[in-house]
Amino acid sequence: MAKKYHVSATVNGDPVEFLCSGQETMLDVLRDRLELTGAKEGCGSGDCGACSVTVDGRLICSCLMLGVEAEGTSIETVEGMADGDQLTPLQRIFLEEEALQCGICTPGVLVAAKALLAKNPDPDETTIRYWLAGNLCRCTGYDKIVRAVQKAAAEMRA
Repeated sequence: MAKKYHVSATVNGDPVEFLCSGQETMLDVLRDRLELTGAKEGCGSGDCGACSVTVDGRLICSCLMLGVEAEGTSIETVEGMADGDQLTPLQRIFLEEEALQCGICTPGVLVAAKALLAKNPDPDETTIRYWLAGNLCRCTGYDKIVRAVQKAAAEMRA
């Protein structure tokens, strides 16, 4: 039987504790242990961004982080964006602009866009495309995503 490690972290502002093996990814911990299923496994190799979360404010692919590495960190997932039923401007505008289709990439794109806007509240199109380059979408063609981020940024600045 694999050794289990006790990990304490903060997820979406709430203190959490969990047990995980040394080989278990943070994505698996989020989905299987903490029942936060917003982050998706698209590739398992850090190439698609569907599992994007922030750890201590840094955007990462949770499939590339081990659960044991979460000790003492603060993690934010897509589930932590909205305040109950109240969507953030970014989430609301993604819906208004139809910047999603199948939804597999959407949680990761939203987390990445939120991280971008926290660092740069007025990004130009090139910056948005560069920042979101690690998030693959096979449905939208990215134009609606970029427009939604631009519109959300403008609303959030106002």
